[in-house]
Amino acid sequence: MAGARAAIRYAKAMLSLAKDQNSAEAVNTDMKLFAKTIAESQDLSNMLKSPVVGSAIKKSALLEIFKGSNALTVNLIDTLITNKRLALLEEIALQYVVLFDESRGMQVATVTTAVALTEELSAKVSAKIKALTGKDAELKNIIDESILGGFILRVGDIQYNASIANQLSKLKREFTLN
Repeated sequence: MAGARAAIRYAKAMLSLAKDQNSAEAVNTDMKLFAKTIAESQDLSNMLKSPVVGSAIKKSALLEIFKGSNALTVNLIDTLITNKRLALLEEIALQYVVLFDESRGMQVATVTTAVALTEELSAKVSAKIKALTGKDAELKNIIDESILGGFILRVGDIQYNASIANQLSKLKREFTLN
């Protein structure tokens, strides 16, 4: 819990600094790459969290893996090493992306369907989200055949379940109660 709060604080400070230096977009690109790379590489994640691996080795590995990163991003790595918080890098990167999107009026909407969304359906869902929340949303489609049909939409704290599996479950509960 304390790590999550610290990650949010680092991400907020990083976003503020990046906005001041007009490099928020470049830092966002770096943060997306950091989060994706660390999530996909168990070895990298373990190395960042390992107390056995020295700070100098961690820093050189990160700078080699993420060549061409923005100067602010490199400074973040140095700061995390100094404060012994390098294990939080993935969480900070994820929080930064969320905060950056919020600052631009964007949000991520997760749509779970039994089959992949078509372009036409994606446009309709995006329009509906904009009407409901007043913000644009980046759609993330998750395919889960167990919902049988329909969809489950999650935007922030809002969830709308229009799946056939959910409707069948409601119907089953009604029959068992009577």
